[in-house]
Amino acid sequence: MSEERFGEFVLVRRHGDGHVAELALDRPKAMNAVSTEMARSVAGACASLGADRDVRVVVVTSTHERAFCVGADLKERNSLSDAELVRQRPVARGAYTGVLELPVPTVAAVHGFALGGGFELALSCDVIVADGTAVVGLPEVSVGVIPGGGGTQLLPRRVGAARAAELIFTARRVEAAEARELGLVDVLVEDGRDREEALALASRIAANSPVGLRAAKRALRLGHGLDLPAGLEVEDAAWRSVAFSGDRAEGVAAFNEKRKPQWPGQ
Repeated sequence: MSEERFGEFVLVRRHGDGHVAELALDRPKAMNAVSTEMARSVAGACASLGADRDVRVVVVTSTHERAFCVGADLKERNSLSDAELVRQRPVARGAYTGVLELPVPTVAAVHGFALGGGFELALSCDVIVADGTAVVGLPEVSVGVIPGGGGTQLLPRRVGAARAAELIFTARRVEAAEARELGLVDVLVEDGRDREEALALASRIAANSPVGLRAAKRALRLGHGLDLPAGLEVEDAAWRSVAFSGDRAEGVAAFNEKRKPQWPGQ
């Protein structure tokens, strides 16, 4: 396993052959509250991972024992003037869009608090694995703002408009069992096993064609919300991008030869 640090608060670990990358939020003294510096580091790490063709899956984790991420750094926000807040906004958005726009499958490993921007980082991932200690929510209206890291758009896509409205308007926190029932998280695991299980899931995903994974994610993301005919056109374009690839040829050959594929990744 190799490690690379992006700024003070983000650690990237590449596991095994490098196909699974772990983006670890590492600001333990502040329960991973997202400061300007941390947001810039998350965006930088995502840009690096997205450009790395060896990476097939990214897992977003936390080094803090009791929290995934408690959201925006409100102490820092309180010190900013209006003009400074305006300048800070694109930097903050860059962290969330960085995760959201990763071209490979993404898995969040959540334990403890994932609130506000912390939950939005998880929502930006394709799959959320949580343990029994997880507490999630978007409490922004309780401090006079709204979810600004994608929450008002990503949450209804998961749970529907009415459920998202109830959760956002009440600002309530949701514990693990109910979060799984409502679809706020996808996989519920034993306490303390969220990272281990998320990495195991990532390894299973990474065994598949890197060309196929990227194309499948593109089709899923671009097709969401379109009417069926338009969505099928998105799917067809993604299919055409892989149908004549080296990965497709290798996958078919490996299947017929009853062996494990050796993906060329092109």
